[in-house]
Amino acid sequence: MSPLLALAATAAAQLPPICTDRPSKANAVCTVPAGHWQVEASIADWTLTKAGGTRTTVLAIAPTTVKYGLTDHSDLELTVVPFARSQTTGEPSFSGAGDLLVRYKQRLTHDSAPVQVTAIPFVKIPVAKRGLGNGKGEGGIAMPVSFNVAGPVIMTLGPEADWLADGDGDGRHLAVVNLVNLAGSIAPRLTLDGELWTNLNFDPAGTIRQASVDVAAAYAWTDYLQLDGGANFGLTRNTPDLELYSGFSIRF
Repeated sequence: MSPLLALAATAAAQLPPICTDRPSKANAVCTVPAGHWQVEASIADWTLTKAGGTRTTVLAIAPTTVKYGLTDHSDLELTVVPFARSQTTGEPSFSGAGDLLVRYKQRLTHDSAPVQVTAIPFVKIPVAKRGLGNGKGEGGIAMPVSFNVAGPVIMTLGPEADWLADGDGDGRHLAVVNLVNLAGSIAPRLTLDGELWTNLNFDPAGTIRQASVDVAAAYAWTDYLQLDGGANFGLTRNTPDLELYSGFSIRF
């Protein structure tokens, strides 16, 4: 092996295993190592909502997040949805690209801290057409907190505040998201997740309450490649009844 290849192999071996925001709704407190790229993508994401005798399905193909490590404690992230299709019973369907999401992730605690905290400010860039998006710029900040509770089990809390456009398009309002996620390894490379997710959207026209119970599994094929899948089950009438997805994450 050449000295250059040997140096590259040694550097790769010193990196921690891949750490992702997939597959659950919880944000991980980790960031991408400085100078490295990471891609986290769904092969497909399918959502079903039934309300008032109508049935709405949304199929998103290859929604993808691309991350770049700025430092060993921060990264920059861009999420794109190349194609989505929304269909409601008795109404025209809508299809096209989704909105863009830009996030900056900054870990606030040192590597050995028993409680890890990260700040994730984000902004949505409205590029989706009507029917798939609301045409409004929006944003917010998430503050995941993670700690060990027993053996291999990690708990993550996910408080988040969103600044959203009113449903009538005239003004802005607050939405508050939170979750409790438990994740643990049941085999050397297999991790299971379970979480309870809530969202209170304080639209002036009326508060929208959402909640779901989510389950997911992730398999670390290698230290830099992860495969995953999961399902989310709605608990309120304003929450999608079912969401199914599968995908992968890879670090370069």
